[in-house]
Amino acid sequence: CHIYISIIMLNSTHYLLTDKMKKTLIALAVALCCAVGAQARDEVVRDVTYLPKPAQSFLTRNFKSEISFIKIDKTLGYITDYEVVLTDGTEIDFNRDGSWDNIEMPVSKAVPSGLVPKQIADYVAKNFPKQKIVSIDKESHGYDIELQNGLDLVFDKAGQFKKIDD
Repeated sequence: CHIYISIIMLNSTHYLLTDKMKKTLIALAVALCCAVGAQARDEVVRDVTYLPKPAQSFLTRNFKSEISFIKIDKTLGYITDYEVVLTDGTEIDFNRDGSWDNIEMPVSKAVPSGLVPKQIADYVAKNFPKQKIVSIDKESHGYDIELQNGLDLVFDKAGQFKKIDD
């Protein structure tokens, strides 16, 4: 950590720093360096065993492509989520427990049908019969999906259509 601290001491009564103030500033600078140094960087691996068991099982059940890489996101040294990129270009995000959060397929491929809630799949088949679902994202309100033509649709947790997202 490279932090340059300049303490300018002027003999004016407004800017006079006492020894205690100098020590406090130095202690704060050291604490800042330690905090910045303790923040772990994201890690990139290729070995599936770095993923939680539920994520490993999910990948085996639903995708045939090999893993290109796994990006392990960390904040302050703790794993927050995993981003898995497969050799066919598919991207799957998992939370720290191994549950999927987001799936993005290459435009030529559809999200595996078993991963799309039935009501959403039925709505898309009825209203957009020639379109594939290329992305599905779990949100607090429900699901955001993207169709092959780039149209974004929003559904609630029960799979009821809510709106077309701009």
